[in-house]
Amino acid sequence: MSLKNRYSAEELSEFNELIDAKLKKANEELQYYRKQIEELAESPEAKVKGLDDGIGTVETERLYTMASRQRKLISHLENAKVRIINKTYGVCRETGVLISKERLKAVPHATLSIQAKQKK
Repeated sequence: MSLKNRYSAEELSEFNELIDAKLKKANEELQYYRKQIEELAESPEAKVKGLDDGIGTVETERLYTMASRQRKLISHLENAKVRIINKTYGVCRETGVLISKERLKAVPHATLSIQAKQKK
C-alpha cells in the first residue's frame, strides 16, 4: 500500500472553498482597518495637538499593525490558492509528505506539517 502524496481534485476544491471564505473575511477586515485609519487621519481631534496626541498615535500604530497582519494573511492565502492550481497544495515543504487535513482546515495556508513545524 503506497502513501498518498497529494490531495484529490475534490479535496482541493474543498480547500479552495475554505480559502475563498477566509480570503473574503480577511479582505473585509483589511477594509475595516483602512477605514478606521482614514477616519482617524481625517478627524478634527487628530489635528489638535496636545496632551492626548500620544493616544491617537498609539491607536493609529495599532491599526497599521493590524492592517499589515491582514495583508500578510491575504498574501499567504493567495499563495495557497496558487498551490491548489499547481496541485502542490498540502505537501509539506520540508518533508514532502501530506499535511494533515485537520491542520489545513485550521491553517489553510500552512506549508509545514506539524512534525516539521515542531523541529523548527
